[in-house]
Amino acid sequence: EISIMKMVRHPNVVKLYEVLASRSKIFIVLELITGGELFQKILESQRFTEAQARFFFRQLIEGIRYCHSMGVAHRDLKPENLLLDSRGTLKISDFGLSAVYGGDEGEGRKSLLHTTCGTPNYVAPEVLAETGYDGSMADVWSCGVILYVMMAGFLPFDEQTLSQLFAVIQRGTYDFPPWITGEARDLISRIIVVDVSRRYTVEQIMAHPWFVGADGYRPM
Repeated sequence: EISIMKMVRHPNVVKLYEVLASRSKIFIVLELITGGELFQKILESQRFTEAQARFFFRQLIEGIRYCHSMGVAHRDLKPENLLLDSRGTLKISDFGLSAVYGGDEGEGRKSLLHTTCGTPNYVAPEVLAETGYDGSMADVWSCGVILYVMMAGFLPFDEQTLSQLFAVIQRGTYDFPPWITGEARDLISRIIVVDVSRRYTVEQIMAHPWFVGADGYRPM
């Protein structure tokens, strides 16, 4: 976690300032974030307006695009790991399960990760399959689930038992509440896709009309 946090420097990633060590302990000095978790903000609002969801989702995607450009997969993206500063800037935190997936592995293919990790409701189906997965695309799935939660106010996959939960995640079956608009539904339905080859990439997400919005947002 420390070595990865030393690598990443971005406005939408919690900053590591210093690492101190005693004989028995390691102390990590991080950027002070006073606005709490995105999870708490969703709970307080019940759900976000489309404008609010877009505001935070853009920042999440900017941060994740940067992490992936550094060869880092977070692998545990969820609202509890997204912090807000006093100005509402989103900061990706908790890189405890993150991994460096490195460059290409022959024939232009990214090296696959094999560790099954992440929070069950947000984990991608290929991670559950235990056959190796592209960490960056698993992160994209989690981003789609987070967008759904921000707009719906509840999880797309939320079953009584873990076995039932994993089954519906691997089938990719979920419904939209009526208040999520057509453009937002279209984007979510292109991200929460079981077939990784058909799932939107970060670049495709950033080019989608809902992400761009009426203000013609341009990536940093």
